[in-house]
Amino acid sequence: MTPEPDLPLSIVYQDDGYIAINKPPGLLVHRTALDSHETRFAMQLLRDQIGQRVHPVHRLDKPTSGVLLFALNESALTLAQKAFEAGQIEKVYHAIVRGHPPVGGVIDHPLRKMLDRGPKAKSDLAQEAQTLYRTLSTVELPYPTERYPSTRYAWVELSPKTGRRHQLRRHLSHINCPIIGDTKHGDTRRNLAFRDRYGFLRLFLHASSLSFVHPVSQKRVQVEAPFWPDFQSALKATGLTLD
Repeated sequence: MTPEPDLPLSIVYQDDGYIAINKPPGLLVHRTALDSHETRFAMQLLRDQIGQRVHPVHRLDKPTSGVLLFALNESALTLAQKAFEAGQIEKVYHAIVRGHPPVGGVIDHPLRKMLDRGPKAKSDLAQEAQTLYRTLSTVELPYPTERYPSTRYAWVELSPKTGRRHQLRRHLSHINCPIIGDTKHGDTRRNLAFRDRYGFLRLFLHASSLSFVHPVSQKRVQVEAPFWPDFQSALKATGLTLD
């Protein structure tokens, strides 16, 4: 789901140095050879919308939705990138996953660096990677899945402590609770079953909030992005709630 060409991006924060949008799923952050057929990118759309250059501070995968922060000048970009490198920027994500993970904990599992030369190309050296997670809600539905008589889903909150490529997707797959709609690291059969039953599918991973100490005011800023309608529909359809 991406906005129509004539619809503006949803701006969720702006000051003299930074601007953040609620990126829809299916929209690339910027031009890349890996998706050379794409013609619409968040960076260019936002630049045209506000009439000035923007610099992405971090990245979100194309199918991931949520808070995406840009700097409005190179000085602000440098300060924000240093804050990211120092672990001073906190991000919270939400996802719908297969199965019932534990109530919460830390996934501490090194990940080999993904390389751009191919979809499965990885470096030989593994990098440390940690993700905090908390299971918010679970559901067991009376629909058979493969050899199981029922289907289980969970709604989880995720806080990455490192910034490896596809970290959350790979970590959840590692604990056998892949994100629904993940075509690279997920469960293809479960994805197809979800689509067949509910009539739609996306990567159900959303960057819900981002907080950082503003380099000028030195005050903590928290930026939040509401769930997109399709994510809300999936939570309602499966019966996942906070209760």
